[in-house]
Amino acid sequence: MTDRLDRAVGAVLGSAAGDALGAPFEFGPAGELAARGREMAGGGGWDPGEATDDTQMAVLVGESLLEHGGLELPDVFARFRRWAAGRPKDIGLQTEDVLTSGESWDLAAALHFQVNSRAAGNGSLMRAATSAVYFATAGREATMDAARRIAALTHGDRAAWEGTAVLHELVRVALDGADPLAALPATLDAVHPDHRERYGRVLAPDWHPDLATEFNGAVWPCLGSAVWALRTTSGFPEAVRAAVNLGGDTDTVAAVTGALAGARYGQGAIPDAWTGPLHVPMPGYGDRTLDAAGLRDLARRLADAGPGAEDPDVVPPATAGRPH
Repeated sequence: MTDRLDRAVGAVLGSAAGDALGAPFEFGPAGELAARGREMAGGGGWDPGEATDDTQMAVLVGESLLEHGGLELPDVFARFRRWAAGRPKDIGLQTEDVLTSGESWDLAAALHFQVNSRAAGNGSLMRAATSAVYFATAGREATMDAARRIAALTHGDRAAWEGTAVLHELVRVALDGADPLAALPATLDAVHPDHRERYGRVLAPDWHPDLATEFNGAVWPCLGSAVWALRTTSGFPEAVRAAVNLGGDTDTVAAVTGALAGARYGQGAIPDAWTGPLHVPMPGYGDRTLDAAGLRDLARRLADAGPGAEDPDVVPPATAGRPH
């Protein structure tokens, strides 16, 4: 396995492992993982090693990309809708409203945002590991554009699009073997001007999650906390534990951290004790469940099939829709 492929598997598997590690502590206080002293032990309605909607939706995105050879937004939305109808244990309120509204794929999120005025949750960020791996070979502009399009399926607020675009780009840099933290200034330059300053604050070297002005279920502090966890630790498990110990939206902050840390350190850095019990039920798709081996296979296929994986001059297909 090449180093790059190892990191691609690390991003997908690492995101799922972070999700499952954090799930039992969701909406709890800071420090609960450290206080418990046991990991992947389940709790809060979750079985040991059970991943949540974060990873379930990431799998749906990844499988759509593979089956269509690119981004087919109506298909991704249809998969999301089928999943939501399958009564998943956990689904974000905003995502549920959009997917069950009965509106078409290209209007549902925009109409929700028009009515509610706020849609900057971290629900598009949490599911980005698979698409980040797939589009990483296409370069900065293409991967950030793809992230925005996928985010816009459920989130009408451009803040969510831009945060997901930043995550895509940081994963791309890490998969190339470079330091994603060093790439932050250039990445911020590619963020929409209306959102650049706010992301600049939460991604700054001196930012700490205690400085957040919103709950970490919002896209800004979620991404900022994940980058903080990567910056202040020196390995995969340390970064993900730091994310979970922040409390709050622990599964998603840890899933985003796991994607970044997995892309940086590779799948070998993920503890076997975490991947052993890891499993991803797929509501709406019968009794289907992916284990760690299934996630590894998905990640490898995404890395091999991405636009430009064989020819770096290939431009990724854009079959439908583009946020403005």
